[in-house]
Amino acid sequence: MADFRVDILTLFPEMFDAVLNNSIIGRAVQNGILEINCVQIRDFAFNKHRQVDDYPYGGGQGMVMQAEPIFLAYQSVCEGLDYKPLTLYMSPQGKTFRQSSAKRLAKKKHIVILCGHYEGVDQRVLDEIIDEEISLGDFVLTGGEIAAMAVVDATARMIPGVLACTDAFEDESHFGGLLEYPQYTRPAEWHGMEVPEVLMNGNHKLIEEWKRKEALRTTFKKRRGMLSKAKLGKKELRFLEELKEKTE
Repeated sequence: MADFRVDILTLFPEMFDAVLNNSIIGRAVQNGILEINCVQIRDFAFNKHRQVDDYPYGGGQGMVMQAEPIFLAYQSVCEGLDYKPLTLYMSPQGKTFRQSSAKRLAKKKHIVILCGHYEGVDQRVLDEIIDEEISLGDFVLTGGEIAAMAVVDATARMIPGVLACTDAFEDESHFGGLLEYPQYTRPAEWHGMEVPEVLMNGNHKLIEEWKRKEALRTTFKKRRGMLSKAKLGKKELRFLEELKEKTE
């Protein structure tokens, strides 16, 4: 078994091919680090048309996904397990997904994600199998597939061995409570703009200090509210005070 397994219950498994079978995530699957399975809910329908939705009780617009096909799809991925995988439902009513959510999910060995569609899912199957509802933000998508892709991608890259080294994600935006510092590559001069000299002098101590200050500067400029939760030292707090004074 792979280090981390994801089963996705969906009406549109083909949507995941291009996103999760390529690049870094695709290589991790090929190397046996990740196992990602998409389960077609329609395979568990009871009619020749493979219909898995019906009109809502009490009236209303649209159709609702039925409980039984979803439950049977879920049972198919749990067969033979001696544990219950953490089961998520992608929903605009859920808790907002954050970098901390990805780190937490990456510590699990097996998650199942249910992607809703149409006007939603019969509440009874949610009550039966779902452990958490997760949202990407305060907006509504046509289905849960795009949101599930984001959750799988963000979580999978936290799994040891998926990225070349932990620095690859520990330096990124949101991991340590700050946005990432600016990045540069060759050429050293482009359109009259030069790469900061400190990045080319080989002094690693000064480079790390520059990166930290620029991460603070970027967060202060773009997402100032994040700073209240970041762990900062006295020098960093003084640097932020200087930034505030310059903007007042």
